[in-house]
Amino acid sequence: MQSPRITRLLSHPTAEAVDDLWREVTAAGTPLVEPGDDGQVLVTFLWRGEAGSTRTWWGVDVELTRITNTDFWYGTQALPADLRTIYCLMHDDADRLPTSAAGIGPSHIDAHNPSSFCFPGDPADPADYDQWVSILELPDAPEEPWTAARPGVIAGTVVETTLSSTALGGPRQVAVYRPAGVPTAGLPVLVVFDGFLSRTALQIPAILDNLIAARRIPPMVALFVSNFSERREAELTPTPGMADFVVRELMPWAQATLGAGADPVRNIVSGSSRGGLVATHIALQAPEVFGAVISQSGSFWWPSPAEGQPEWLIRQVGRGPRADLRFYLDVGNRETMPGPGDAPSQLAANRRMRDALKTRGYPVTYAEYTGGHDYINWRRTFADALLAVSPVSLPHH
Repeated sequence: MQSPRITRLLSHPTAEAVDDLWREVTAAGTPLVEPGDDGQVLVTFLWRGEAGSTRTWWGVDVELTRITNTDFWYGTQALPADLRTIYCLMHDDADRLPTSAAGIGPSHIDAHNPSSFCFPGDPADPADYDQWVSILELPDAPEEPWTAARPGVIAGTVVETTLSSTALGGPRQVAVYRPAGVPTAGLPVLVVFDGFLSRTALQIPAILDNLIAARRIPPMVALFVSNFSERREAELTPTPGMADFVVRELMPWAQATLGAGADPVRNIVSGSSRGGLVATHIALQAPEVFGAVISQSGSFWWPSPAEGQPEWLIRQVGRGPRADLRFYLDVGNRETMPGPGDAPSQLAANRRMRDALKTRGYPVTYAEYTGGHDYINWRRTFADALLAVSPVSLPHH
């Protein structure tokens, strides 16, 4: 579908008309959003500059077209009115997210979109770096009631520590969240992979603060496990290393040091993407340690066809006795691209994992949000996940 505003411009694409539209749209903020049909809106991404090719990338992939004899580029796509996602502008052969907030370079944020977001690089990870994106938030995007710090809610503390690990062959950075005003003895434990981005981009400490203060979930300790860039893919697979670290080293440390995590039914293991894959694997292997799983866009396609038969963990669900576990799974309804090596898509694999768990008799809360594979969606749905799987009993004050 073509944007009505762009259609009018193309009928008389004078330099003056281009400048007029550019001033108007950038004053209101890009991209240009116009009414569409059937619950959709027309979103037109715009850019001015010199390049061989231009497109948006990540949550939306739209090729931009250049108006002849101008530096004005446009690309329109009909999108669901409740979409929230991230994107950047890519030129020519650019193949990675922007590394600064500047609206220039081979890849960059949409300089006239007032909503941008930084995925901060972990200072402890020598291979990590800041990455920037623009946020596309359409008119009917769901509210995010739990992610921002609230007046009057006392924040818990987050303290970084380093644990020695035989299972992982060296030290491992873990950040410990303690809820405000509550002794840690006797509390359940939430383990979260990709610890640095889970603390910063997902805003899990603020979500915990808000839900605990509202008495929607009981107080809990959270352990944010770092997974550095160079080792992440190798670690976040259903292999013994990470499972042994969490089950045999991290959780015993939490019990000995914090007095937390003794009741397995109340403990939760969580992760997104590959972290969701590993969280599910660990809980299925060690239900004597965890009673619940949160998997956000779990990479259940694993392994790739070059490494083995895809969807290995899905097949494992039906083998062995059913454990006392609760599951929350979500995935974006736009995660339809094939996985690595033409493996199944995230969406298809998550649907099959849901079906396998339900067939085996596990309680599963399953959601498909409008969006793609990104932290902007996961930070909102993480509160839903906690509400779905957290123990309902609250301590008396």
